[in-house]
Amino acid sequence: MTIAWDDLDLNTYRDETEAVAALLKSAPLSAEARRDIRTEAVELVTATRQAASRQGVVESFLQEFSLSTPEGLALMCLAEALLRTPDEDARDRLIAEKIGSADWASHLGRSGSLFVNASTWGLMLTGKLVDVDEGARTDLVGYLRRLARRVGEPVIAAAVAQAIRIMGEQFVLGRTIEAALARAVSEGRICSFDMLGEGARTHADAARYEQAYADAIRAVGAGASAAGPESGHGVSVKLSALSPRYEATHEANVFENLYPRLKRLAVLAAGFNINFTIDAEEADRLALSLKLLDRLAHERDLGSWTGLGLAVQAYQKRGPEVIERLADLSRASGRRLMVRLVKGAYWDSEIKRAQVNGRPDYPVYTTKAATDLSYLVCAKALIAASPAIYAQFATHNAHTLAAVRRLAADADVTVEFQRLHGMGEALYAAAEERHPGGVVRTYAPVGEHENLLPYLVRRLLENGANSSFVHLLLDESVPPDSVVVDPISVVETVGPGPHPRIPKPANLYGDRLNSAGIDLSAKAERARLTEAVADLPSLGSGGAPIFSPADHNRIVGYCADATPEAIDAAFAAAKAAQPAWNQAGGMARAKVLRAMADALEANRERLIAICTREAGKTLADGVAEVREAADFCRYYAHLAQTRFAGPELLKGPVGETNSLELHGRGVFVCISPWNFPLAIFTGQIAAALAAGNAVLAKPAEQTPLIAAEAVRLYHASGLDPRLLALTPGPGETVGAALVAHPSCDGVAFTGGTDTAWRINQSLAARKGPIIPFIAETGGLNGMFVDTTALREQVIDDVIVSAFGSAGQRCSALRILFLPNETADSLIEGLIGAMDALIIGDPADPATDVGPVIDAEAQGALQAHAERLGREAKLLHQLPAPAGGTFFGPVLAEIPSAALLEREVFGPVLHIIRYDVADLPKVAGELAASGYGLTLGVHSRLEAFAAEVTRLVPAGNVYVNRSIIGAVVGVQPFGGEGLSGTGPKAGGPNALGRYAMERAVSVNITAQGGDPSLLNLTH
Repeated sequence: MTIAWDDLDLNTYRDETEAVAALLKSAPLSAEARRDIRTEAVELVTATRQAASRQGVVESFLQEFSLSTPEGLALMCLAEALLRTPDEDARDRLIAEKIGSADWASHLGRSGSLFVNASTWGLMLTGKLVDVDEGARTDLVGYLRRLARRVGEPVIAAAVAQAIRIMGEQFVLGRTIEAALARAVSEGRICSFDMLGEGARTHADAARYEQAYADAIRAVGAGASAAGPESGHGVSVKLSALSPRYEATHEANVFENLYPRLKRLAVLAAGFNINFTIDAEEADRLALSLKLLDRLAHERDLGSWTGLGLAVQAYQKRGPEVIERLADLSRASGRRLMVRLVKGAYWDSEIKRAQVNGRPDYPVYTTKAATDLSYLVCAKALIAASPAIYAQFATHNAHTLAAVRRLAADADVTVEFQRLHGMGEALYAAAEERHPGGVVRTYAPVGEHENLLPYLVRRLLENGANSSFVHLLLDESVPPDSVVVDPISVVETVGPGPHPRIPKPANLYGDRLNSAGIDLSAKAERARLTEAVADLPSLGSGGAPIFSPADHNRIVGYCADATPEAIDAAFAAAKAAQPAWNQAGGMARAKVLRAMADALEANRERLIAICTREAGKTLADGVAEVREAADFCRYYAHLAQTRFAGPELLKGPVGETNSLELHGRGVFVCISPWNFPLAIFTGQIAAALAAGNAVLAKPAEQTPLIAAEAVRLYHASGLDPRLLALTPGPGETVGAALVAHPSCDGVAFTGGTDTAWRINQSLAARKGPIIPFIAETGGLNGMFVDTTALREQVIDDVIVSAFGSAGQRCSALRILFLPNETADSLIEGLIGAMDALIIGDPADPATDVGPVIDAEAQGALQAHAERLGREAKLLHQLPAPAGGTFFGPVLAEIPSAALLEREVFGPVLHIIRYDVADLPKVAGELAASGYGLTLGVHSRLEAFAAEVTRLVPAGNVYVNRSIIGAVVGVQPFGGEGLSGTGPKAGGPNALGRYAMERAVSVNITAQGGDPSLLNLTH
């Protein structure tokens, strides 16, 4: 029996109302069962509160320092960074910033936990359980702030660091698997051990994590005797830890590299007959994880072992369908599976990812009640699948616990419950008193404290929100009757719809539609795009051939340069048509621009295919290109409708009316680059049209075919063809003729600084009106990292910022400034992450880095690499495939930013080491370049980010994220200095320089008086 795991992707973004209605229809519990469950759950809450002495430390922390408070966030930020910060100065500044920024006095003495009160009273201050200074008693806030200012004293820094480490001891069962096992034995627990650590970024990381898992399995197995997977300890494994490229688009690589690691671990676990669980991760990895499980379940090397398992997330809309297929897999393979049902720990990130990526809906439910209902439906299905599935239920919710126990009892099936270490102890003790003999397994983190916080923050976010059951369970002010919520009743009362404050991704912005993305993790979507590229016919006719940068033997199409006669005719037609277009008003122009956005999305597969063939863009970059073009059209349509709707009345004296009105300037020349051949080309035109202008558009000579396609779509969307003419050709001839033409009323340009200077000089030499020149040029973009930054996040963001799009973005990272204390570790990680990149055919969904645009660009990069070999330190370069203009990404170390006189446009990253004391000098050298486009900062210190921002001018600053991928209307884009003139593209002021302002003042007293004044009543 072959299970079509990829078909699960058909329902990833199922409409929530439809999905929740289906859950309700399945009726997991009868009315009588629901009444009994509610009664039992209330009794459990009451018993749990009475057993306050058994309340876990984690729960006490959640109750007192909720992550919705500044103090809770300060503690988490402080803990996360302190455990990873090697230098004392940064630790001191971090402690001062976080301690000095919160209201600790409000938490004194409120928690019943000795640990939490100690941390508030004295532990955070002295590192010991002792009475505190008299000053703290009378003025704790002032005392703490004075303390924060004195925090450079070693005793204070050591005290806070010690407090954080003590906190770590409470959240981790043991630093080593041996210590965790010993503690589990002494406390009489059955555990599933989770080896702490983020996903692998390098192949070396993956090997190290595999070894850690193997060591854990051997240690657990050595003491397992004949307990078996149900009664003995187990080990949980994250697949993302076993490969730096655990992604659906890299499926072949996953089976080649990750699967052998997974199989070795499974064979080892089978040999000891212990439980081995594959943890659940992000929604876009679901189908891939199940394919890996499918192959593993059929492995003969695992014999008759019944300990293989995985976690299923109830907050995913596909939960019930996954369980149904897992039961099929168990029967087809003849292997009993252990399935842990969880609610899910990535809810907020799944919501954000769906919004950012323009999904049709969310992969998870947006309401807590729907998730809890889904859990009950999934629980019933798991229990019904016995004996093919051994069901394990992870929950800290009294109602869920009581409901699952009832479902299992009715079916006469033995099930297992699970809780997180540090949480749920009192709840399960109360349940044991009522129903002795149940199996409860503890999910127990194991590892060093520096690996704790990413795990911990996920769990605290999941359980610490004010609306969560765990938070309410501990709040004595909330009656037990109110704590226990039957999700079926809630959904029946409020209806099956989504959360009213979480709009669908398409409606994210409210005043305009979000552009629609394509989910490349879905096999069917990838197939549709690769098919579109393969089927793309030759474009255009006549003129010179356009060759693909990925394959110089492939002609993408043909294009002829615009002649002087054609340029004159286009200007004449545009000049004649523009007044009526301007007179039509913003509303009419907005209608055309919105139609263009719809047309872009309706033709996106073809447009992506052209971008891939002609510009060498990867499929992911092609998706982003179409989305940005559509966003520009809709955003500028909104500006046209609101800013160009008619005269704006201004306040003034009685007896007159004063108004200000915007209107188009005439005919704009728009000159766009090859690196965003659709998005910037379309966006410039949309801005000019929105303001009431006609346009002559000159695309880059390397990418005229995608431009021609965009112009055809504009015309098909209702735009008078006279208002937009395509004028392809070289900048030296066609571009120069357009800019110098007497009918040109303004120029919008995106490209190199040298070209911008030439255009500026040409415009300055013109006779007649001084016309606007809107220029967005390149940048020598830097990113500053300090010792508090999270290593994995830095590596992720640096790799995509420097090497994404083959480094051919004006926003791309060129210089990375690393602190001496962590530079070696980060460089090692970056080299390893580079080795995991795939360079090749941009039409392959697995490709990360495609070709550079042409031989000239390739030659310039090769010359620069040779220079780096002579004058700097070449750290690493990836090999480039033959057959196109490919260039292997380069990592080099340079002594100073002064070595780079201009932007190097391609996948080359320069590293500069620095001492924090030298930050003003080092940052000043970057600022002295005169560029000011994008700037990145990675730090947990707000003061560090503020200082870097002050020292280095930049139009766009990004903190703790990548520095590429500005979103229209969200991160308006544009630089200063040598990087551009402004206004920012995709921002609220974008249309100002495309328009003229006209003020009209009318003296209405000349008509006999001011009616509004004369008609005033008492």
